[in-house]
Amino acid sequence: MRRLAALGITIAVVWVVVALPNPASGGRSTALALGFALIAAALTGTLFQRIRLPRVSGYLVFGMICGPYLANIITRPMARDLQLVNGLAIALIAMIAGLELNYARLKPRLGAMTRLGSITVGLLYAAMIPLLWIAWPWLPIYPEAAGVTRLALTILLTTVIVSFSPTVTIAVIADTRARGPLSEMVLAVVVITDLALIILFSIAMQFVRWSSGAATATDVSLLARLLWEIIGSFAFGAMVGALFALYLRHVRREVTIVLIGVCALLSELGPRLHFEPLLAALAAGLVVENIAQASGDELKEAVERGALPVLIVFFAGAGASLHLDALAAIGVTAAVVSAVRLGLIRGASNVAARVAGVDPATGQYVWMGLISQAGVTLGLTILVAREFPDWGLRVQSLMVALIALHELIGPVLFRAALARTGEIGRMDEPR
Repeated sequence: MRRLAALGITIAVVWVVVALPNPASGGRSTALALGFALIAAALTGTLFQRIRLPRVSGYLVFGMICGPYLANIITRPMARDLQLVNGLAIALIAMIAGLELNYARLKPRLGAMTRLGSITVGLLYAAMIPLLWIAWPWLPIYPEAAGVTRLALTILLTTVIVSFSPTVTIAVIADTRARGPLSEMVLAVVVITDLALIILFSIAMQFVRWSSGAATATDVSLLARLLWEIIGSFAFGAMVGALFALYLRHVRREVTIVLIGVCALLSELGPRLHFEPLLAALAAGLVVENIAQASGDELKEAVERGALPVLIVFFAGAGASLHLDALAAIGVTAAVVSAVRLGLIRGASNVAARVAGVDPATGQYVWMGLISQAGVTLGLTILVAREFPDWGLRVQSLMVALIALHELIGPVLFRAALARTGEIGRMDEPR
């Protein structure tokens, strides 16, 4: 009750600060309001944790309720201010994931993980493409498409719908401090399959270009660009991680400050070189964990101490930026597609787990970690909307609505799975 009262007082203060003009500054005190908002998001996360829900869901719900589409306490400019730290947050979250992936520990299960991911994606494609083909005339995208064009569009839309969210997966693991077979399995499957889906997306885009007559001989291959981003991101991250491992081994001073500098380097310099910060930071964490393991444990402790405020900023901003107008406009269609996706993921992953020889105690819960969607999916839909503005914008509206649903449902399901397998809090235990 005390936390609930504190939350109510904090929200009231935020509303007063934002709603009333400040004569001294001539406008709204954005910085002060954002500070209060982050305190309230932290309190909301704690309340969610008490009712056995993920704290990240509390941050999302707080941002959504107080965001510009509902209470408007966090206004559009404030939501943009929160998103300024997205790159740094993603790099730090991915670094945590890399530090949890020890090759020696995972080696006996890497084959099963790869088989599980590939079979799951294959089954999802086999089921989703025919369903979308049949339902295409009723989807508010491009109902008049027929023949090869319709086939190309269904393959492209399937690729986007099937994609997962490494960022949310990593954040839930970090937030719950989970460690064990399920968290490692889900994280590996999400990362491996999303890399494969990015390549499949590029092939599907080329198919759509060809079927619609948009491809020309002078086109730069999207596949080549994406391969550069994937391979280059891992190489760049590995190089930065190796240098950081040397620093940790020989200097080992002011680790937290240097860590922030490394994450800033990965998040700012990487995109300028057309590298993906998520993949680069993941590679850096992998190198530190598997090359300088003693220092890696020390670094992991420094990362985890600073993870809470980063998660609050990232997910409060994400909640405030959820396009509830898109969800309201296309809500029924999005809800149906979301339900079909959830059912197919559950069935496909359960079959894949049995075929891949995954322990049933772990395999039966894998599907609960594959529901979330976020940045990767949004990035793919932006590419579609940018290249095919006539019908691509409708795809973007549908996918934004789906992302809003899956960002709320996914973390809750994944935390429930981690709780059932007893992995929550095991990151604090000695290895």
